[in-house]
Amino acid sequence: MPKTYRPYQPEQALLLPPSLQDWLPEDHLAYFVSDVVDQADRSAIEAVYEDEERGQPPYHPLMMTKVLVYAYCARVFSSRKIQKQLAEDVAFRVLAAGHQPDFRTISDFRKMHLAALEGLFEQVLRMALAAGAMKLGRVALDSSKIQANASKHKAMSYGRMKEQERQLRAEVKQLLAQAEALDEEEDARYGKDRSGEELPVELRRRETRLKRIREAQRALEQRARQEAAAAGRPAEPAVPKDSAQYNFTDPESRIMKGPDRYVQAYSAQVAVGVAAHRRSSVTQQANDKEQLQPMVGTIRQQAGQKPQQLSADNGYCSEENLAYLGRRRIDGYIATEKQKHGQRPAPCKRGPLPKGATRVDRMRRKLQTKVGAAISALRKGIVEPVFGQIKQGRGFRQFLLRGLEKVKGEWALVCLTHNILKMYRICYRVEGGGMVERMRGQTNGGRSPDPSELMDGDRVRFDRPGGAFNGTVGTVPAALGQAPRNDKCGVCSFTG
Repeated sequence: MPKTYRPYQPEQALLLPPSLQDWLPEDHLAYFVSDVVDQADRSAIEAVYEDEERGQPPYHPLMMTKVLVYAYCARVFSSRKIQKQLAEDVAFRVLAAGHQPDFRTISDFRKMHLAALEGLFEQVLRMALAAGAMKLGRVALDSSKIQANASKHKAMSYGRMKEQERQLRAEVKQLLAQAEALDEEEDARYGKDRSGEELPVELRRRETRLKRIREAQRALEQRARQEAAAAGRPAEPAVPKDSAQYNFTDPESRIMKGPDRYVQAYSAQVAVGVAAHRRSSVTQQANDKEQLQPMVGTIRQQAGQKPQQLSADNGYCSEENLAYLGRRRIDGYIATEKQKHGQRPAPCKRGPLPKGATRVDRMRRKLQTKVGAAISALRKGIVEPVFGQIKQGRGFRQFLLRGLEKVKGEWALVCLTHNILKMYRICYRVEGGGMVERMRGQTNGGRSPDPSELMDGDRVRFDRPGGAFNGTVGTVPAALGQAPRNDKCGVCSFTG
């Protein structure tokens, strides 16, 4: 007797069209992204299209926003790859409701609405902060070099520019002399109906290079004047160093020292709280000492509140920064020197600090205490995994856009989707979505843990509209069951 299999008829046509809602499970990330974007204020994006009545109707901004945000959540950053996923991936097709905008439309939408997408990042952050019990509290600050969409081999130093300018001027002068001496030959070459004044290809190429080099020189000279003015020096006599670099592909990027080599990059800054909510910024400066004060302002702007405690590595340590934290009444734990992996801080010396001790000396002593060493050690586990998740886990190692403002918008989009993924994991790590809180009090310092900290047998409180449950990890799903997708508590009702 032949084996009986389940029916398999790939050529069978469906009698009725399937519902898009049946293609994915109710707790799929695509539905979570859809709910988050639905709750956000999208008026800044939609206002661009309201007064335009010409041409064909555009794709709906809500659909385009959902597709773009989900694409970054799903580690798809290229507009061409997003176009491919819209034809092949079920989740993309569900979010787009069958629409398939081409890569140019997706790319233009992203570039056109970078500022609005950056505002969406702040809205999602405020959703999480306003959800309930969460406070900003302890914040860890760090930076990482992310490669620009440009090669360092397309950069040229100011000294090299001056040398190339002299060489090209000489070559252009020589070619012009040859052109003037060979008028008759040029008439034969170009024909009698042409003036013979058209530049040879070789001469045009050299003149174009000379023009671009002169523009780059002016840009470096302007940069030197701005740096001099910022440092309080006279701006007029400021001259760039011969080692000053200019990149012809992305002039606003800089050559920075990476972990193992120099790269053409931007410095991406993040501030991470114990609840794993990210504040972000991007800068051209490789040195982090000038970024602490702007990042504190960014935290206050994006989160709407001031951090109570801030920790950072030695790259942010300076007398000025420590004085700034003191004036703002922020409890700072800033490393004063670089430590090798696994190296423990020296024990705290007995006795008072010597007279004339600087703020750096006081901070060094503070970090040598048991409390200071413990708080400082937490920084690595709070902020550094974020860059690992973004760069290694999600594969975002290079910006696709060029120019500082566009890069800031793209980095905000990356951090926006990182926060959405974190919220999604918190809501669905324990089935049913909602607030999870460990009941063992002192084991977590009174804060609510990340679901990754929960273990089988831990006592939890599980809250959601319509009921609450006190029990152990593993019994929550049986008590409450699976949360329906239209239950909006999945967006922000959690303790972070």
